[in-house]
Amino acid sequence: MTAGDAISIAASVRSGERSATDVLEEHLARIAEREPELHAFNLLTEEHARAAATAVDERVASGDDPGPLAGVPVAIKDNICTRGVATTCSSRILEGWKPPYDATVVERLAAAGAVMVGKTNLDEFAMGSSTENSAFGPTRNPVDPTRVPGGSSGGSAAAVAAGFAPVSLGSDTGGSIRQPAALCGVVGVKPTYGTVSRLGLVAFGSSLDQVGPFAATVADAALVSEVIGGHDPGDSTSIAAGFPDVSSRLGDGVAGLRVGVVTELTGEGTTPDVAARVRAAADALADAGATVEEISLPSVRYGLSAYYLVATAEASSNLARYDGVRYGLRVEAPTTGEMMELTRTEGFGDEVKRRIMLGTYALSAGYYDAFYNKALKVRRLLRNEFDAAYRSVDVLVSPTSPTTAFPLGARSDDPMTMYLSDVCTIVSNLVGHPAMSVPYGEGDNDMPVGVQLMAPALGEPTMFRVAAELERSLR
Repeated sequence: MTAGDAISIAASVRSGERSATDVLEEHLARIAEREPELHAFNLLTEEHARAAATAVDERVASGDDPGPLAGVPVAIKDNICTRGVATTCSSRILEGWKPPYDATVVERLAAAGAVMVGKTNLDEFAMGSSTENSAFGPTRNPVDPTRVPGGSSGGSAAAVAAGFAPVSLGSDTGGSIRQPAALCGVVGVKPTYGTVSRLGLVAFGSSLDQVGPFAATVADAALVSEVIGGHDPGDSTSIAAGFPDVSSRLGDGVAGLRVGVVTELTGEGTTPDVAARVRAAADALADAGATVEEISLPSVRYGLSAYYLVATAEASSNLARYDGVRYGLRVEAPTTGEMMELTRTEGFGDEVKRRIMLGTYALSAGYYDAFYNKALKVRRLLRNEFDAAYRSVDVLVSPTSPTTAFPLGARSDDPMTMYLSDVCTIVSNLVGHPAMSVPYGEGDNDMPVGVQLMAPALGEPTMFRVAAELERSLR
């Protein structure tokens, strides 16, 4: 671990070796230096952060334990509700809206002693793969600012990669944590659906969305997952089981584990440099005692089509609430119908409008069975196929993204090419299983490559074991 990882910071603050205030100021100085170039944040919350850091220091001074993330700066994706702090989803339609409550994950971070430093930029309403769709401008990749950081949680990934915060939170509907983690060279985790509360996450696709962490190390990602995870009675999709213990398993190694490399995700469409890093990761696991084999999941090739029907249909329904009546932007007009039309026309960006229209079409009379219902059948087929695969292997391996980070603007005018950025990640959202991206070297252009690990539902302990082994193999 580095001196700046979350676990080390928390240990030093809890022991009194360092103050949370000093830790915060170091990170704010780093933000001041590079944030104008990168635009990782929509909003910095320095005043709030300084008050939180002071409270942590006061607890330490009084002999209390502030928690496992004592004094650790965290960045929060701007589609996760923060009480009294603007939550915009990077959309003009919610610009300036201040929620009256904290998301459950925000409450749990605060209870663990973490210090929020700001709200991070994203593709509008989490719809995109490059963080170029934000109404407030794009985020740039800290490794090479001429390139995208991935999306939709590009701001959260960039914040960790740039050292603005040791950990951050994002949301993952079709790869929006894992893909930017891969492109920025950090760890990103999408947990099993239902293990982390969605209460306070602004909905995009309700059956797909999950909150998860970004971190510089696997151990930090494990700790944050445990802090934010667990049952929440306020979320009807929250499962009764607590979040699995993953931190205690990180040193167990992979001897005896069975690893499957997904054939359909490592062939056509994946650039040779990315494929080479995935092979190197598989070889490292084999050298560490795992049994590695190729495994075929034929239905994966239908995943992208199914996802863009299910996700857009749910988005069409979820985003109907932004009508100029209850909150957010309102464009005045002579009639209610005209007001709603003008508000949504002005408030939503092109990509959000595109997805609302696709989803509305898929749900419309005469097309529901032909499109949406068929997509649900593909979703079931995928789940059956994954369940069968996990009877012969413990984890699956693939690229996280078929390419390294691409230049800003390179795919902005080609939605289909942009959608293909998520071809490796969307299947885990469709089936509800956990998946994570682990940085594993660089491609031919010296940009980071991420290796994706997938596991069955509640299979996080094994998934994190494999991730920790990959991390060790690069040391």
